[in-house]
Amino acid sequence: MAAAAECDVVMAATEPELLDDEEAKREAESFKEQGNAYYAKKDYHEAYNYYTKAIDMCPKNASYYGNRAATLMMLGKFREALGDAQQSVRLDDSFVRGHLREGKCHLSLGNAMAACRSFQRALELDHKNAQAQQEFKNANAVLEYEKIAETDFEKRDFRKVVFCMDRALEYAPACHRFKILKAECLAMLGRYPEAQSVASDILRMDSTNADALYVRGLCLYYEDCIEKAVQFFVQALRMAPDHEKACVACRNAKALKAKKEDGNKAFKEGNYKLAYELYTEALGIDPNNIKTNAKLYCNRGTVNSKLRKLDDAIEDCTNAVKLDDTYIKAYLRRAQCYMDTEQYEEAVRDYEKVYQTEKTKEHKQLLKNAQLELKKSKRKDYYKILGVDKNASEDEIKKAYRKRALMHHPDRHSGASAEVQKEEEKKFKEVGEAFTILSDPKKKTRYDSGQDLDEEGMNMGDFDANNIFKAFFGGPGGFSFEASGPGNFFFQFG
Repeated sequence: MAAAAECDVVMAATEPELLDDEEAKREAESFKEQGNAYYAKKDYHEAYNYYTKAIDMCPKNASYYGNRAATLMMLGKFREALGDAQQSVRLDDSFVRGHLREGKCHLSLGNAMAACRSFQRALELDHKNAQAQQEFKNANAVLEYEKIAETDFEKRDFRKVVFCMDRALEYAPACHRFKILKAECLAMLGRYPEAQSVASDILRMDSTNADALYVRGLCLYYEDCIEKAVQFFVQALRMAPDHEKACVACRNAKALKAKKEDGNKAFKEGNYKLAYELYTEALGIDPNNIKTNAKLYCNRGTVNSKLRKLDDAIEDCTNAVKLDDTYIKAYLRRAQCYMDTEQYEEAVRDYEKVYQTEKTKEHKQLLKNAQLELKKSKRKDYYKILGVDKNASEDEIKKAYRKRALMHHPDRHSGASAEVQKEEEKKFKEVGEAFTILSDPKKKTRYDSGQDLDEEGMNMGDFDANNIFKAFFGGPGGFSFEASGPGNFFFQFG
């Protein structure tokens, strides 16, 4: 009796428990079926809820975790999906779909090596599984893209790195590491809006991501917003104190800002030598900061123009526009230097570039002035022929003519070779032509303003240099050159 009672007691105690377990399984299956229905309708949130209920009812069922992992993957939550997929294969190591989903999550998150192991295990269980074979190839392709990108980054071939990361992200769309590398290279290529967009997307999901904060700062730094850039670098270092790139960038940004400000201060104070030295030191801080360096070159060019080192100023401005071909200030500075060195064709080219970009009245006038000087430069320079300044007085022009006319008069070179005589006669005529124009106020005004001298009867082919000479020196008997010794002549009036 005692034994029978004990057995009854045992039966009474275990029977309801067995019934509850079976009931739980049936209810869990019902939840799973409802989850499947919602999954088929692409209502992944509801599917997730019902798979979770199934797991709560029966937490040792591998397929429930596998189904929930698939749902999370469709929702783009690969990290949470990875946890479920791993749990499914812990519960059942022969669950091929579980290994496939684990591998897919690893690959989507950018862990191609772990993905390869998962797909390898799936193939061990089912060596003919086509999905496992393809995914294994995809994982190996990502590993290859990573390897190429690493090499190309060292070579500073940033376009190739972007290409590799774009290909890798086709298989690993949730990999922040690949996105960050792509964004950093986009920044190095000057494609700042694209880089900012990638970094901002990551920060929306994870506001503490130090790499994304660094890239945001890098874009601002390269766009010459140095103060804002420093704030992002500091924030990145707060999240990850050992972030080496953020540390270097922060140090460079602060040094660049300080040197540039010191150079500007020296320039304003008129200490051009010191300003030159400071701008030069600033240019040595970070050759990758194109926009800031373009401004530094232009600033140094301005210093050189103040020091009247115009060729150096032109070179600095040229370096500035090589770095930033939209930098209007550098074109204007170089154009002015070209004007000052009488390189009018180059000046016109720069002013045309400026006017095409910014059609202002001021730029139009600058272009017009350069075109006028170019036109004038292609004519004979009468001031240069007489050896006088453009602001020379009437008396200075007369004295200059007297000197040059006597120097090149044909009679003075009658004993020279035919070639020398021809050259001196040409110069004599040019001196007479120059005097004819510059001694006549009306003609001089037209010449100085760049107008054509052949208009209004001023045909320069009609004048006679000898008549001008005679008219200038006067005297009824004219003049003659006589020798006063070997190679020496003096003139006298008859």
